[in-house]
Formats: sequence, structure tokens, C-alpha cells
Amino acid sequence: MGNELLVFVVMVIVQLAFAGMIIISKLVMDGGMNAFVQSAYRPIFATISIAPFAFFLERKTRPKLTRSILFQIFLCSIFGITANQSIYFIGIKNSTPTIVSAIDNLVPAFTFIIAVPLGIEKLGLRSIAGQAKFLGTIVCVGGAILLSLYHGKVVVDQLGFHWKYAENTGEDVNSAHSNFLLGPFLLIVSSLTYAIWLIIQAKVNEKYAAPYTCTTLMCLMASVECVIIGFCVAPNLSEWTLNPIRAISVVYNGVVATSFTFFLSSWCIGKKGPLYVSMFNPLLLVISAFLSWTLLREKLYLGVVVGSIIVVAGLYGFLWGKKMETSEDDIEVNK
Repeated sequence: MGNELLVFVVMVIVQLAFAGMIIISKLVMDGGMNAFVQSAYRPIFATISIAPFAFFLERKTRPKLTRSILFQIFLCSIFGITANQSIYFIGIKNSTPTIVSAIDNLVPAFTFIIAVPLGIEKLGLRSIAGQAKFLGTIVCVGGAILLSLYHGKVVVDQLGFHWKYAENTGEDVNSAHSNFLLGPFLLIVSSLTYAIWLIIQAKVNEKYAAPYTCTTLMCLMASVECVIIGFCVAPNLSEWTLNPIRAISVVYNGVVATSFTFFLSSWCIGKKGPLYVSMFNPLLLVISAFLSWTLLREKLYLGVVVGSIIVVAGLYGFLWGKKMETSEDDIEVNK
């Protein structure tokens, strides 16, 4: 019972960490920080914080690093960090934390869509499990389209209390709705690149059982890639200057929202499996919406609320089907 509670608490902490990343990233970019500069700093600090674990925990156990595996890790750095984070941070800049966390729930659906033609997942429409996964995917995507295209009236207005620093940025988080199409569209593309990374990373894990070393190499490669892109977009060194709040943001994103959450999520996956971990994704939506409402004075619109509910409902439908399919496969194996 104690172990069950511990895993639950850890997963809540992970979602709190992700929500903090969304809020503080939104805040510093509204304050003038370039999205590409933000995305360049994150893998740098992630590399610095993960490298000691790779060196001390895996120096005697890591398998040989072949050219094929190194190339696959390079692809992971492209899709999982460089493309994903660059698009993700621009999406945050042009959206709101609530929309960001809602669209994050599309990742399982996109992963399923990509995995089916590759033969990694089976569609299985003749079974209830397959139908649940298929319908859950359709509902998820439909909810994302709804919150992207439909604005609607305000259902929860601004809170009188808010973070004083947010007021000093000169930006209103709700002004992001002038880019109501651009922000969600970029976030959907970001979820797609992340799903591609999951597929490639799964192949890497089968051949290279050294997660810390793999993550260190991936973050190191992404650091070089993101810095090159960042300097092409923002060549002035003044744009790379870190004031206290920007420094907190990039260190937090690299150390807490990457290294720390990777360690905790990996531990929880080992204890309860990936399905259990993925079921906590909707909690990020609730936490982000609350923090954005209280700290950044975000308004909640009808389209965002309804679309978010539909996305979460689709996600749980998909996860229910996946759990049923896994149970059926276990029964077949044990026969």
C-alpha cells in the first residue's frame, strides 16, 4: 500500500514539474526571450545534469556503441529535442498553458497512428480493445481540432490576484488568442515529432540498454543542433543574456523538467509500467490551467474547455483499449 502511494505521489510531482516548465517558459518568452534561445539552453543544462549519472552508473555496464545505434540516437536528438522543443516553445509563445497541456495528450494517439503501418501496433478493429483504441484516437484528434478552431465565450474569467512579475512583462496571456490557429497547430506538430521520437527511442532501447548514456548523448547532440539554429535565428549575443528569471527558467527546464522528471518517470515505469505513467497526462492539464488562471490571469474559453474534455476522454478511451489488449495478450501467452 505504501509503495502504491509513493508511485502515485511521484507521478503527481512529475506533472507539477512539467506544469512549472510551461508556466515559467511562457512567462519569460512573453517577457522577450526568444523561443529558439530558450530551446537551445534546455538540452545544455540537461546534458550537464544527466552526464554524471551516465558516467558513474553505467560506465561498467553500457554496451558497445555502434555506428547504427549512434545514428539512431542522432535521429532521436533531431525529433525528440531539436525539432520538438523548437516548435513546442514557439507554440507556447503563441498559445496559453491550458491549450499546451491539453494538446500534449495527443502524443499516445499520434504514436498509435504511426506505429500501426510500421507493424509495431495492431489495429484489431474486430476486437473491443482495437475499437476502443481507434475511437479514442479519433476523439483525441477531434478534440484538438475543436480547441484549435473554436474559441467561444469566456466561461472562467480572469482572477483578480496574479503574479506581479507577469504584469511587468507587458504581455497579456489571453492576447495569445490572436494567434489561436498558429499556437495549437504548432503544438500538434510538436506532439507528432515527439511521437516519432518515441518510436525511434523504443528501437534504441532494444539494442542499447544504457538509458542515461543514451539520454546524455541525445541531449549533447541536441545542444549543438539547437545552438546552431538559435544563433542563425538570434545572432545578437544580447538575446542570449540571462537575467535572474531567464536563468531560473533555463536551469529549471534542463535540470528539473528534463533530468529529474526522466529519472522519476523511469522509476515509475519500472514499478507500474508505461500505461500507468501515461494515465497521469491529463493531470498536467488541470495543474497548468489552475496555475495559468491564478498566476498569469488566463481566461478559459468554452472551446478550450470542451475541446480539452474531449481530448482527455479520447485519451482514456485509448488507454482502456490498450490495457484490455495487453490483458488479452497475457492470457494468450499463459495458455
